[in-house]
Amino acid sequence: MSFLKQSAVVGTVLMMSFAAQAADDKPAVVFDMGGKFDKSFNQGVYAGAERFKKETGVSYREFEVTNETQREQAIRKMAQRGQSPIVGVGFAQSSAIETVAKEYPDLKFTIIDGYVVLPNVQAVLFKEHEGSFLVGMLAAMASKTGKVGYIGGMDIPLIRAFGCGYEQGAKYSNPAVEVIQNMTGTTPAAWNDPGRGSELTKGQIDRGADVIYAAAGGTGVGVYQAAKDSGKLAIGVDSNQNHLHPGTMLSSMVKRVDVAAYNSFKQGLDGTWKAGVQSLGLKEGGVDWALDENNRSLVSADMEARVNQAKADIISGKIKVHDYRSDNKCVM
Repeated sequence: MSFLKQSAVVGTVLMMSFAAQAADDKPAVVFDMGGKFDKSFNQGVYAGAERFKKETGVSYREFEVTNETQREQAIRKMAQRGQSPIVGVGFAQSSAIETVAKEYPDLKFTIIDGYVVLPNVQAVLFKEHEGSFLVGMLAAMASKTGKVGYIGGMDIPLIRAFGCGYEQGAKYSNPAVEVIQNMTGTTPAAWNDPGRGSELTKGQIDRGADVIYAAAGGTGVGVYQAAKDSGKLAIGVDSNQNHLHPGTMLSSMVKRVDVAAYNSFKQGLDGTWKAGVQSLGLKEGGVDWALDENNRSLVSADMEARVNQAKADIISGKIKVHDYRSDNKCVM
């Protein structure tokens, strides 16, 4: 057989093999409350799933949770259909993933932002405190009043960790800075309440804050709008939200949930998917701060240099950012 014929045969076999893999691969994602177009956490996952679909041509099933009772139902329904890997979005889906994964040990499950240890579960966590430290530095450097704000979503240790990292970064940059913090609520509704976000933002501005960071899902939309309307600066979260209000979005603390979703689907297709717990920080490219044409004019060369030096120092271990979740305390 000639070399060209051999190459053609090998190519055909590879294409058939890939087609067979794609046919067997049945990824799915269950978005949490706020929906896949929340301009934040869920939408980041959606972007990763769409990237996978575009690159591979493999479709995925999806479901958007609108109330707490739907989480386990939706995940189980996906499992009954033989979908795998099934990606659950957000810590609130952890118990549902754990329950259903035990019932379907031959299927693969990925929980983004949740902690589940099972032979068929991949848990992807992030070091949000590290990325928040960097945007806290930016906030303190940009503030003219010496007061900056933080608005969290649901009052849980994860969201306290964002605020704690932010405060550490702000005080690293300016030890005299005052950090005003508020939580939106104690139920899942806190993730999707722009009106309350706007109200809290105005309250912080009245107290002197001129830069406000939100880690509150869809509630953040109200925070950013209120900051813009008041001529103040805001900092986005999860996705790069700088484009929402160019000129008043100082930056965004980017959390690469898109990569987590894409990797789960791609590894499932390639046969390289592995169970276990991953924790992604600055070193792993899991979190970062966003600089682009929408906020370039707000970040001076000196600010950029100082933040990037701190980033390098965190990666090297020279700067250690305390994780609130380690002891439920914010240690400066």
